[in-house]
Amino acid sequence: MKSRIGKLAGAGVLVGLAGLGTGTLAQTFPAPPEQWAEYEAAAVKTIVELQPYRRQQTAALASGETVALVNLNPNINATFLLTIGDGAFHIENPDPLGQEVALAEEPFADVLISSTAETTLCELWTGEPSAFRTARDSGLPYAPLCGGRLYLRNAIAGSRSSLETVTDFLRDHVWGGEEIVRAVKATLYKDKFAETSDLVAAEGDACAQDGPCPAKIEPKYSESAITPIGFGLALADPDQKTMAPGAWYPAAGLDGVFVSAIQPRTIASEIQKGGGNANRLDSIEGKAVAYMVAFDLDQYGIGFALGTDHPRLDWSGRPRAPARIKGLPGPDGIGDASPLVRSGMVSPDYAGRTVATFAAGFKRHHGAFKFGDYAVIDTGKHYGFIEKGVIYSKLKTELSTLYVLDDGTTGMKTWKDADDGLLPRIHFARQNGVPLVQTDPETGVPVPGDRVNQWGAGNWSGSAKAELRTLRAGGCLQEHQGRRYLIYGYFSTATPSALARTFQAYQCSYAMLLDMNAPELTYLALYPRQDGQVHVEHLTEIMAQFDKQSDDGTVIPKFLGYPDSRDLFFIYQLEAAE
Repeated sequence: MKSRIGKLAGAGVLVGLAGLGTGTLAQTFPAPPEQWAEYEAAAVKTIVELQPYRRQQTAALASGETVALVNLNPNINATFLLTIGDGAFHIENPDPLGQEVALAEEPFADVLISSTAETTLCELWTGEPSAFRTARDSGLPYAPLCGGRLYLRNAIAGSRSSLETVTDFLRDHVWGGEEIVRAVKATLYKDKFAETSDLVAAEGDACAQDGPCPAKIEPKYSESAITPIGFGLALADPDQKTMAPGAWYPAAGLDGVFVSAIQPRTIASEIQKGGGNANRLDSIEGKAVAYMVAFDLDQYGIGFALGTDHPRLDWSGRPRAPARIKGLPGPDGIGDASPLVRSGMVSPDYAGRTVATFAAGFKRHHGAFKFGDYAVIDTGKHYGFIEKGVIYSKLKTELSTLYVLDDGTTGMKTWKDADDGLLPRIHFARQNGVPLVQTDPETGVPVPGDRVNQWGAGNWSGSAKAELRTLRAGGCLQEHQGRRYLIYGYFSTATPSALARTFQAYQCSYAMLLDMNAPELTYLALYPRQDGQVHVEHLTEIMAQFDKQSDDGTVIPKFLGYPDSRDLFFIYQLEAAE
């Protein structure tokens, strides 16, 4: 690359470059009316036409061939589509706050990268092979361009477990396949992963001095402790062998990360017997151990990435006929993400700072309503998701949404029409059903969501007989002593009511379901650093089987070390303020 300034194509980009001295984008790019109309239209469209804030530039190669560069959301400034003739390629900007990307009109539609420090021209087309062709043919999921200042996403098949492969085949190719899968879940996997532990006398108080708020526990259990079985996360105190119900303990090697264990039967009676639409706990889920992992949001950020295959963008088979729009390949007018590439892993701009990954949510098949009022309106309320500012599936009202804004602000809420005003600023978002816990606006107290005890209307899955107890994961937000925490909860067997009461006990302001039924779908791993080495720890030991190993025995974790077919959340260390 040579330091020189080419002539920019597109006056709109000049406006965007003007404010780089602030270190952030200078302005909000509104949606032009015609693009907003395309976004809203119930019509067949492309993934590009689903992006209402996009901006496009064009230039020409020496051959006269046209090159176009589309910034799919210039408010986020992370994802671009580069088209050359009939080819289209997914380009990622790993420093969206620090650098702008544009086409240079001269010479030959190369890429101009501008920051506060310098403006450089990235020559993609010269040489044999050219830099662009080298990246395209590399076979890397993220191939560096321009000395690593940009990445080309290449399509790589995502790994999946044998269970995932079989269930996908049954659903897609076998008559009655969904009924077969339901039968397997209702029999083979029900309570298979339930972990129960007798309460023992507590071995002293080793709770974290600083950290999240402990759960509210019935006084008779205050002197008891849980002995974890199959728990795979190391505690900062290696001599700590038991955990008091609901108490928090620092994780080893990761400042600002805490772990907790609880049996729902130990929750304070005023919560278990409190109001709200939650059922009484049964004897099995009451004794089943649940593990919590909390991340201090003053130290960590949250990201989201789609899997290589899931969630899909076509129709779920679940919504009823009145909710469907004939002629559309999917509820948003698209059937897949082409020509964008779904990575199924943490991108290079975050990988070096990532301290945890966990499975994000439902496949498209289960990510819509089959029963109740939502099954017949608004295309069946297919769950929405946004990655790096790109809308892959629209966010639907009344659904639980975990979102991250352009300034890093993280929130959980039930999406409303007015919240669409946040769309230009959303960096990441994932919806999963309806709330487990929400804050009562009148009392300010966390209460169960109004559909927690409604199997069909709540879309809680489980078995066809509405048997709701199974392995489940959920997440919540808690505020304590001026700090905010994202809490991931793993429930070895539980109904939605047990999740709601447990998150209430931990005094979460909002909680939502993630995924369920199998360890690979509730996977969580931590990546503590020690002596310059990254270690891999799994929430439960059984989750280790879903990672890979190199020839020398080195663990290669899913989501971080190789692409996966399923979507994921990742937790990364925030950069220290200068």
